[in-house]
Amino acid sequence: MSEQHQHYYVPEQSPWPIVGAVALFLIAFGAGHFVNEVTKDQPGYGGYLILAGVAVLLFMLVGWFRNVIDESMHNLYSPQMDRSFRQGMSWFIFSEVMFFGAFFGALFYARLIAVPWLDGASNNAMTAAVLWPAFEAVWPLLTTPDGTQTQAMPWQGIPLYNTLILLTSSVTLQFAHIAMEKDKRGQLKLMLFLTIALGFLFLCFQVYEYIHAYRDLGLKLDSGVYGNTFFLLTGFHGLHVTLGAVFLTVIFLRIVLKNHFTAHKHFAFQAAAWYWHFVDVVWLCLFVFVYVL
Repeated sequence: MSEQHQHYYVPEQSPWPIVGAVALFLIAFGAGHFVNEVTKDQPGYGGYLILAGVAVLLFMLVGWFRNVIDESMHNLYSPQMDRSFRQGMSWFIFSEVMFFGAFFGALFYARLIAVPWLDGASNNAMTAAVLWPAFEAVWPLLTTPDGTQTQAMPWQGIPLYNTLILLTSSVTLQFAHIAMEKDKRGQLKLMLFLTIALGFLFLCFQVYEYIHAYRDLGLKLDSGVYGNTFFLLTGFHGLHVTLGAVFLTVIFLRIVLKNHFTAHKHFAFQAAAWYWHFVDVVWLCLFVFVYVL
């Protein structure tokens, strides 16, 4: 008796990996030159290289994902290929968890170890007196070693509004997912549109928050360890919200313009939903540990 094996689609040779490598090289090379130009206050071509790299990267992403979408729509993928996509997205989100874990680790190290150490805790009074005399271990740390003063960003106001916005967006996305599984296209489009709108509203509020921090609170990236951790954590999260919103927008356009996805075949939508819920969970951790505590 002969055994039956599932087919496994092997795509033809693709130019997109080398195109992506060129794009990343241009971005990295341009960023290195740009930093030197800013430091030395000299005009150069670093910024143009960064823009060129971003343009090539966008070109690569559009072309590569277009090929993957065409292959999927022509039913070239086997169940094993679908499992590979799910595993790939799962490991990608896990890598993002580790990425934010490193920054949260830096925040906790500064708050629980470095700041008390400078205050003379753990029998380091003499060392602390030499490094930073009259230092008081408090968080947030609003005074830098050179005496620069800043103010903390309160959790009330914009941070609270953004928390409610992201939580609401998770609810609307879940309703969109349910509509997808029940093949209710009208509800799907409405709920997905609301999710995207809430995502971009979050980004608008975050831009306003940064303007308020710089202009009114004196809170900047160079405002000591508090300013560093605040802008790195919220800034990278804002970048991930941007990527998630773009991801969902592409899914929305595929649904509206191409009528893609069915109740039983919609992993691209599901992957975007996984990513968006992950971004929401990260923000809840940020809200608690960066703003409230």
